[in-house]
Amino acid sequence: MNTQPTLFGHHLPLLLAGAAAVTCIAASPAAASGVRAGTVIRNVATATFDDGGGTRTVNSNSVDLTVEEVLDVTVASRDSGYASVSPGGTGQIRSFTLTNAGNGQEAFSLAGVGAVSGNDFGPAVTSIAIDTNGNGIYDAGVDQVIAAGATSPLLDPDAAITVFVLSTIPAGAGDGKHGQVRLTATAATGTGAPGTVFTGQGTGGGDAIVGATHAQANATGGFVVQAATLALVKTATVADPYGGTRAVPGALITYRLVATVGGSGSLAGVHLKDAIPDGSMYQLGSLTLDGAALTDAPDADAGVAANATGIDVTLGTQAAGANHAVTFIVKIN
Repeated sequence: MNTQPTLFGHHLPLLLAGAAAVTCIAASPAAASGVRAGTVIRNVATATFDDGGGTRTVNSNSVDLTVEEVLDVTVASRDSGYASVSPGGTGQIRSFTLTNAGNGQEAFSLAGVGAVSGNDFGPAVTSIAIDTNGNGIYDAGVDQVIAAGATSPLLDPDAAITVFVLSTIPAGAGDGKHGQVRLTATAATGTGAPGTVFTGQGTGGGDAIVGATHAQANATGGFVVQAATLALVKTATVADPYGGTRAVPGALITYRLVATVGGSGSLAGVHLKDAIPDGSMYQLGSLTLDGAALTDAPDADAGVAANATGIDVTLGTQAAGANHAVTFIVKIN
């Protein structure tokens, strides 16, 4: 007994002598990938006629064809544009949709690489993971991490999964530079030119035939480096007790620190610090940030100053383009 799924196709006309009528039954609809592999298309024609003794019916023999598996796959990036990253950044994620575009159950081997033509730098692929809980977001410790070249679960025709590629950005990647990773999916049954046949390896026991995608597909996802730099310039202005600019005992020195953030990213935890030079004494209440006075004691404002410890002004996170000036005054002993 044949237990495979069956579709009834259009019945073929059977021309018989006498007044004969032929009936047809429409085929069942197919999925986007076509009729499922292993399905038996069974075709039996019927004819009716009147031989003078009443209407009679005769059936043709049954013609059965088993649909063979076509191996096809698509891979598409789920991300728009380039993700902003920092040099040396780890666990950087690009996500992809893998779809079984064939008509049979198939698993696909997965491989990720950072050597992509046109890259300014090559991200180092560290792992590949499958979206186990189906939320479209990489969840460490939840989503299944697989070894490079390992296969996905068996996918039904037209079924899709999300695949994550995790990478490390080279420490030397420069600001504004681009790098891509490529995810490649290859049918576990095999690949080759369209029409290549894998005898007896299709779903349902038939053959598997390579489809238009060569049973292999890939897509890329990219990163752009946003790296910030900090330039610090220090100047000194001297005012002596005699109305001049000589560094003599009793002269006041105004130090000015200017911090400028360059590049295209941001910097966290920025502090401007300076020691009080030997042979001089910090002048209480002289600390400023961008022209605004700061208190010397630790409190709610950004500054701290003391003769023994020097000055410390907290700027926190600063984005590219930021520019800040700190001033303070010391007196030469």
